[in-house]
Amino acid sequence: MFGLSVIDLAVIILYFAVVIAIGIWSMRRISNQEDYFLAGRRFGKFIQTFAAFGQGTSADTCVGVTMATYSNGAGGIWASLLYLFATPMYWMVIPWMRRLRLLTLGDFFKERYGSKNMAAVYAVIGSIGMMAIISVGFSAMTKTVLALAPKQVCQMSVAETAEYEMAVELETLRTKDYNTLTAAQQDRLAELAQKNPSKFFSHINQNLLIWIVCGIVMAYAIMGGLEAAFLTDTIQGIFIIILSLALIPFGWAKINTIYGGSTPLDAMQTVHRQLPESLFQIFGSPAAMDFTWYYIIALSLMATINVVIQPNILVANGSAKGEYECRFGFVTGNFMKRFVTVFWGFFALMAIVLYHDKVDNPDLVWGYATLDLLGPMNIGLVGLMIACLMAALMSTADCLMITCSSLLTHNLYKPLFPNKPEKHYISAGRVIGGLVVIGGAMIAIQFDTILQILKFMWELNVMVAASFWLGMKWRRANKIGAWSSIITASILFFVLPLLIPQIWSGLRTNEYLLKGTQPTPISQEYTARQMDIDQRTREIFTWQQLSAEQRSIKPEPLPLTPNQKFLKTYIMPEKSIFWTKGIKVDENGLLAGAGMLNLELVVYDKLGFDLAKNRYALNETIRILTRTFIPFIVLIGVSLLTRRDEKAMLDRFFVKMKTPVDTNHDADAKQMAMSYSNPQRFENKKLFPHSNWEFDKWDKTDTIGFLISIMGVVVVVCVMYFLITIGS
Repeated sequence: MFGLSVIDLAVIILYFAVVIAIGIWSMRRISNQEDYFLAGRRFGKFIQTFAAFGQGTSADTCVGVTMATYSNGAGGIWASLLYLFATPMYWMVIPWMRRLRLLTLGDFFKERYGSKNMAAVYAVIGSIGMMAIISVGFSAMTKTVLALAPKQVCQMSVAETAEYEMAVELETLRTKDYNTLTAAQQDRLAELAQKNPSKFFSHINQNLLIWIVCGIVMAYAIMGGLEAAFLTDTIQGIFIIILSLALIPFGWAKINTIYGGSTPLDAMQTVHRQLPESLFQIFGSPAAMDFTWYYIIALSLMATINVVIQPNILVANGSAKGEYECRFGFVTGNFMKRFVTVFWGFFALMAIVLYHDKVDNPDLVWGYATLDLLGPMNIGLVGLMIACLMAALMSTADCLMITCSSLLTHNLYKPLFPNKPEKHYISAGRVIGGLVVIGGAMIAIQFDTILQILKFMWELNVMVAASFWLGMKWRRANKIGAWSSIITASILFFVLPLLIPQIWSGLRTNEYLLKGTQPTPISQEYTARQMDIDQRTREIFTWQQLSAEQRSIKPEPLPLTPNQKFLKTYIMPEKSIFWTKGIKVDENGLLAGAGMLNLELVVYDKLGFDLAKNRYALNETIRILTRTFIPFIVLIGVSLLTRRDEKAMLDRFFVKMKTPVDTNHDADAKQMAMSYSNPQRFENKKLFPHSNWEFDKWDKTDTIGFLISIMGVVVVVCVMYFLITIGS
C-alpha cells in the first residue's frame, strides 16, 4: 500500500497497539488531578531524563534540522541547536519549577501577582504555544510520510505537471552564478522565486494524514494522562536514537557505491570533494539566508529567555520526586538531544551529495532518504522509521496535550465551574486535551513551511517571559507592571499584526508594504570542489547557447579545476520585509502580503532605516531583539512608577522558593509550614541582602553542575566541528 511492504505496515501497527495498551494500563492508576496531570510526582532520574529528551525531540527535530542543513549547509544545524547555550542555565532554573510546588505554571501568576485573571491569560497563551509545537511535529511527520509515496511525473495532473515544469526551470536558474544570467533570465528567476512552485506531489493527502494521527494521539493520551505520556517518552527516546543513527551507515555505503570507496572515512572525503566549501561554514555562508552568526545569537538569546516559560517545563519537572531528580533529568535529557541534533546535521550534508539534483523541497529530504536507503532492503526498516517518527511526534504531542489540559482545566475551567468532584475535572481535562490536539492539527495546516511554524513558536512567549523572569527574582515587579508588559506585547506583536490586515485588506496589496530586501551581491573566495566544477560546466554550456550579441555583453565563464581558488558571487533572493509568510499571488493574480504584518519593521523603515538594503537575516534579528526587550522595559518602567504589591504575599512566595523540596510529601509539608510561619527563615541565602533582588547564593551542587554543563556545551560544539570537518 503506497509503496509500503507488509512488514513495514506490521511494524507501524504493532507500535500503535503498544502505546494504546500503555494508555489503558495508566488509566487504571488515576484517582485525582495530580495523578492525571503530574503522575503523582513519583518519577526518578531515569524517567525524567527520557521525559525531557522525549519532549524536546519530536518528528520536527530530525526533519527540521535536516531541512535547514540541506538548505543552508552546516549553519542550518542551529535551527535546533540554538538552545545549546541555554542548557547550563537549566541547571540553575529548573529546580524553581519543583520548588513552586504547583500543578501548573499558570498558578505562578496567581501566587506571585495575586491575579487569577493573569493565570487564565497565561493558560491561553501557553496553550497556543504548545499547540504550535504540536503542529510542528504534525507538519514534519506528514511531510516525511508524503515523501514515501511520491507521484511520478506521468501520474501528475495537468496543473501539477505545469507547476512541476516551473519548479524545474527555477531550480536550473538558481544553480547558476547570478552574474552569468542574462537580464531576461534574472527577471524570470525573480518571477519564479515569487511563485515558489513545487516539484513534488504525493499520493497521500497531507491534511487527512494529520487528522488520522491526531485521533491516535487522543486515543491513548486522553486515557492515561501524564504517566502514559512519560512512559511512551521513554520508549520514544530509544526509538529516536535508533532513528538518529540508522541512516548514517546506509548513507556512507551509498556514497561509496556511487563515487568509490570502502570505509566511512572514504565517504566523508567524498563529501568534502563534492560539496562547495560554503556548506561547511558552521556560522553560515553568504548563501545561508536564515542562519547568519548574528541571527543565531539573537535566536539563542530569545530561546534562553522564552523556553523556561513554556508550560510543559513545569509539568516535566513538577512530576519529579525532588528537585535534584528534575534538574539532573532535564539537563541530561537535553544534552542527549544536543548530541543527536549534531548527527542529524551530519547526515544532511551526506544527503546533499546524494540528492541535490533529486529533491528540491528540503522538508522532504528525510522521507526521500528513508525510502531510497532503507526501502530496497524490504525488511521493515521503512516501517520502523515511520514508527520512530510517529513515536517522536505522539510522545511529544501527548505530553503537551496533558500540559495544556492541566493549564486550561485548572486555571480557566475550574475558576468558572468551582467545587466540582475530582472525577469531573479529570473528565473535563480529557475533553480539553482532545481539543488541544485538534488545535495543533489546525495550526499545522495554516503554515507553508516548518520554519514558519518554528518562528511563531519561538516568539510567542515574549508576551509573558518578562513577567516570569522579573517576578521570580525582583520583588519590585508588581501586578500593574506585569499586566502592562503582557498587554503591550500582545497588542503590538500579535493582535494588531493579525487584525490590521483583516480590517484593511487593501494593505496586503499596498505597494509600499510589498517592498522586499534588495541586498547587494556578495562575493567570496572558495576552493573549487566537484559540485562547483559541475556548476561552472553548466554555466559555460548556457553561455555558449547565447546569441553573439549576448555573448559580447557577458564574458565567457572560465572552467574550474579541482582545488582551484575562485570567486563566487551570491545574490540573496528577494524576501518580504513586512509579511511573516512572504509575498504570494492572490486569487486575482496580484501580488499580496501573506501572514501577519511586522509592525515594528514598518516603524523602523518609516523612521528612516532603509530595511530593503539589509539582508533578510538582519531584519529578522532586529525584529527578534525588539520583541525580546520591549516587554522587559515596559514591566520595569511601570513597576517603578506604581506602588508595590502586598508585602505578605511577596514574603510567602519568596520564602517558598528558598525552601528545598523534601521527597517525602508529609515532610515537605512540614518544612513549608515552618517557612510560612517565619518568612525570614532563609534570608541568609540571599546574594544581595536587604535589596529587592532575590538571587540566592550558589552551593556546591549548583557550582559543580553548572561547570559540568558548560563543559557539555563545549563538547557538543567540538563534536559538531569534528564531524563536519572529518575527511576534509
